Amino acid sequence: MKITIKETQEKLRKGEITVEDILSEFFARTKERNEEINAFLSVFDKTLNDIKSKDKNLPLYGAFFSVKDNILIKGERCSAGSRLLDHYIAPFDATVIRKIKEKGGVFIGKGNLDEFAMGSSTENSAFGPTRNPIDSERVPGGSSGGTAAAVADGMCNAGLGSDTGGSIRQPAAFCGVVGFKPTYGTVSRSGVMSMASSFDQVGPITNSVEDAETIFNAICGKDENDSVTSDLIRKKVKKDLKVGIPKEYFVEGMEEGVKEAIEKAIEKVEKAGIKVEEVSLPHTEYALPAYEIIMASEVSANLARYDGIRYGLEFDRPVAKTIKDAYLENRGEGFGKEAKRRIILGTYALSAGYYDAYYIKAQKIRSLIADDFKKVFQEVDALITPATPTLPFKIGEKVEDPLSMHLSDIFTVTANLAGLPAMCLPCGKKDKFYVGAQVLTDRFHEDTLFHLAKKLEEIWKQ
Repeated sequence: MKITIKETQEKLRKGEITVEDILSEFFARTKERNEEINAFLSVFDKTLNDIKSKDKNLPLYGAFFSVKDNILIKGERCSAGSRLLDHYIAPFDATVIRKIKEKGGVFIGKGNLDEFAMGSSTENSAFGPTRNPIDSERVPGGSSGGTAAAVADGMCNAGLGSDTGGSIRQPAAFCGVVGFKPTYGTVSRSGVMSMASSFDQVGPITNSVEDAETIFNAICGKDENDSVTSDLIRKKVKKDLKVGIPKEYFVEGMEEGVKEAIEKAIEKVEKAGIKVEEVSLPHTEYALPAYEIIMASEVSANLARYDGIRYGLEFDRPVAKTIKDAYLENRGEGFGKEAKRRIILGTYALSAGYYDAYYIKAQKIRSLIADDFKKVFQEVDALITPATPTLPFKIGEKVEDPLSMHLSDIFTVTANLAGLPAMCLPCGKKDKFYVGAQVLTDRFHEDTLFHLAKKLEEIWKQ
């Protein structure tokens, strides 16, 4: 049963249900479905005690979260989907976890993910793939696939994920839920395991735009433990919004069913009286390769800390003879294929002789892409694009084809490159699958994005 936070709160206020009833339903659903879906890596047994201690007037009272397993919850295992951290217990709460607790939210369990958030399908987890709740033969998207699947399948009514190049929005599209990546720096990353630090951003996965807004307002703000954070700069929402459709996002290679659903969704927007015009973001074609180079470079630096000394595998064999052997054994056996692939690529791009040719050039392209958005937001207030070029693909279909897998993020990486807020929400269907549309606004224009997304949500439900 999919239920929003708002619906849950209304039922609690009216006395139609109790927190015990809600938890019983969520736990029963999890017990029934998790063995097949593998959305949760762990489920907490103390949740009821947590919720009984909460003030019923708090904004997140009635919100029950799946939390991506790269976000620390004190006293709970945090594996990041990797064998290297199978036995790691978080020593403190991430800032976003502390804020959610303070606002009345509670946590049901930790969601499965691609190892260290590297992937677009949640097949790269050391603990097995997560399956799409709509069709268990297909992927839920990634890397926040476990959390998106849990929300979509009614195992909880809210989720918290991290988004480096689309890892909240792409699984939201595949699972038919709402996924929101805020402006870079508006939400603290303290207590979130780093993948690519200049891209990573925490955000909500929910069953409605309003729920996403409620959670964002609860977790945003400056944090002394994260130097890039700032208090949200509220921008005035215009009465009549103008929406741009970037022509570069309607490229060859998009599945016909996805393209058709997006075009119908845009027609509905125009019929509803919202101004729509075509715009251009000329450097879009370079976004994915630039992202891949910068992301892999930052991955190679961030994952160097997993050296087998402070964190590592528990080997059932003699201790390594030298520290070098310990590094090789732990990193060689602890990291999965995708993590190794990105570490190697990033190390290569940062090495002498290639740094200028690859990394610096990618950073220059990043600046050009950000400039494209600055110019286009002088013409329009928001953009609507496809969220993914395909419907959910079959498990195993793209595992041996990394390039094809990475193309799943072709429409989402630009928001991370430019640090923009972006949201995915369902805009239509193709057969039994949802098609996700992406809405973007300028930096710190979250209020405009939520205002427009609520309108679109109503338009696209009709």
